[in-house]
Amino acid sequence: MVSRPFDPVPAGSAPFDLAVVGGGLNGSLLALAAGESGLSTALIDRVPLASLAEAGFDGRTTAIAYTSQRLFEALGVWDEVATEAEPIRDIRISDAGHDGRASPFFLHFDHREAAQDPETAAPMGWIVENRFLRAALLRRLAACPKVELVSPDEVVETERGPARAGLTLKSGRRLATRLIASAEGRLGSIREEAGIGARSWSYEQIAIVLVAHHHEPHRGVAQEKFLPGGPFAILPMTDGPGGEHRSSIVWTERSDLARRLLELDEPRFQAEFARRFGDHLGPVAAAGPRWSYPLRLVHAERYIDTRLVLVGDAAHGIHPIAGQGYNLGVRDIAALVEVLVDAKRLGLDVGGADTLERYAQWRRADNLTMVAATDLLNRLFSNDIAPLRLVRDAGLAAVNRVPALRKFFVRHAMGLVGDLPKLIRGERP
Repeated sequence: MVSRPFDPVPAGSAPFDLAVVGGGLNGSLLALAAGESGLSTALIDRVPLASLAEAGFDGRTTAIAYTSQRLFEALGVWDEVATEAEPIRDIRISDAGHDGRASPFFLHFDHREAAQDPETAAPMGWIVENRFLRAALLRRLAACPKVELVSPDEVVETERGPARAGLTLKSGRRLATRLIASAEGRLGSIREEAGIGARSWSYEQIAIVLVAHHHEPHRGVAQEKFLPGGPFAILPMTDGPGGEHRSSIVWTERSDLARRLLELDEPRFQAEFARRFGDHLGPVAAAGPRWSYPLRLVHAERYIDTRLVLVGDAAHGIHPIAGQGYNLGVRDIAALVEVLVDAKRLGLDVGGADTLERYAQWRRADNLTMVAATDLLNRLFSNDIAPLRLVRDAGLAAVNRVPALRKFFVRHAMGLVGDLPKLIRGERP
């Protein structure tokens, strides 16, 4: 891709307010939020958008925090996925050894702890399969008159200048826009072409993602066991079509061991998986295909440039240890749409430097805090050093005995802390 620093004048109609590059969960949500808020928006992706919702495209699930759910509800998306969303009512965190046996010391969060009325307390979040989220977003996008879906097509050249920006696509089409948003993910080419550096390192870990079938119901309890190679997350899912009890598994291991595990035949893989899962839900089996993803941290040195803004993983890709990566992106989207709508309402330039600076300042502290916290947690827990295990167990037990601390962490997990954008509060900007 080529990036040019001059002010283009592409042929065609008036420029879009926003051109979003990348049609994944972040990009499609940004395009929908912008379009529903009155911003003329183009969403560009190199693959047919419908293919992103196919069952074989992505086996992962997403943890939707309470405040993120309010944004989905405000945009009319939640009604389309609610039946496929499993509430997270409790979270149990424990340390474990190589045998997968959890320590007797643990930390337990109850969703009722953050509520004024425990009887009407909302869940801390929901687990939804990515394919259902993608399909619901695409249906809403297709019905939004302010959004044009441009796919399959690919950006081959960007031009960014003082008054507006332009994109040249592989098809030969040229788009004019007041602002380009990169939602391409951690390895986005637009960020690199803009000369925006990023702090980045590999965790030398691979996440193995699969679905587990187990005999006993999970009762809405999410569990995270910290094994020496990395966290082993058991996330509650809706029951399967045959009534089978299911959980989504994010199993983190050192890269070399993960590759060997993935090469095992079915009986040996099942044995290794069941050992780590444990017997708290009765007999368990890994069901269906397995996916794997290398884990690395990426944090952009800045989130904005001339006529350019980064959102989601393009700005900050974090370890999945706390399940908050996508929710950070949702808060990015809510903040960005709010500052763009405010600027347009006041007759200001939606892609101007002052507008983008407001977004960057709003989001940086929250993102930096989560980047640092997830990195520290992974380094602290992903080992089998005896003195550290004693410190970890003591820390988990100590926090578990202090209701005020538990409530604080529950509110963080729900996304209720900080300066919340209107969409995150369930309001239209």
